[in-house]
Amino acid sequence: MPAEEAPPLLVLEDIAKTFRSAGGETVHAVRGVSLTVRERETVALVGESGSGKSTLGRIALGLIRPDAGRVLLAGRDLEALSTREFRRARCAMQPIFQDPTAALNPRRTIRSLLGQACGRFAGDVEQRSIELLESVGLRPGADYMGRLPHELSGGQRQRLVLARAIAMQPRLVIADEPLSGADVSIRGQILNLLLDIREERGVAYLMITHDISVARAFADRVAVMMQGQIVECGPAEEVLTAPRHQYTQRLLKAVPSIERTAAMAGPAYGLAESRARASALSAGVGHSGASG
Repeated sequence: MPAEEAPPLLVLEDIAKTFRSAGGETVHAVRGVSLTVRERETVALVGESGSGKSTLGRIALGLIRPDAGRVLLAGRDLEALSTREFRRARCAMQPIFQDPTAALNPRRTIRSLLGQACGRFAGDVEQRSIELLESVGLRPGADYMGRLPHELSGGQRQRLVLARAIAMQPRLVIADEPLSGADVSIRGQILNLLLDIREERGVAYLMITHDISVARAFADRVAVMMQGQIVECGPAEEVLTAPRHQYTQRLLKAVPSIERTAAMAGPAYGLAESRARASALSAGVGHSGASG
């Protein structure tokens, strides 16, 4: 099948989810959302806090069951799979959460955290774990194997989360605000690592972010979410340079003037430009968001 006709890797089809607040109020977190991610594609899901982005990401990962709609991974309806089949299928889709500390078991060494994932594949588990650590900039990898998560800095923990995600050899990574908890000095470094993983391993991303600069530097397509609905979706260049929906226009106007000038001018970035953009994030230039 030609690449242009290949089915999407991830399909979210008419997803809906409501919650009950402590006061008994019904909260419509996601309202009939449809979205796709293709092989090797990066889709940025952008919106203010409370817009439903993270809920949609957790539904895609199978962590939350939707009230309506379907999640298809490589053409397979996740809801229709047995528990065993779901676990196998889910290996192809890995999360990166906002808080790396909460995502890591504090009582397990790095050797244990990576060994569980690496042990699913043939080969020397110890050596593969060391190689993964070094691939995300934790060098020499052997020096980290016996450490516990609390013995690492925040940036190092985020790199460890990246290593654990790619240890499963995923086809898709769902990253929920992976840069928001990072110091300004390492934001660009983490983004460059994500770019490296995409180029070297052919991984697709669903990048959940409130930061317009991250979407601009990283995404092929941008979907804008407001009050549980996607109000605009298209190529990053189109959405960020000529937004049609008033909400998207408002998000871009909320960006600091230097970043707005970059976001509203020129074509979407290629790999080299994305790396330059990531380096600018390390310097604190262009850190902008939809959530204030």
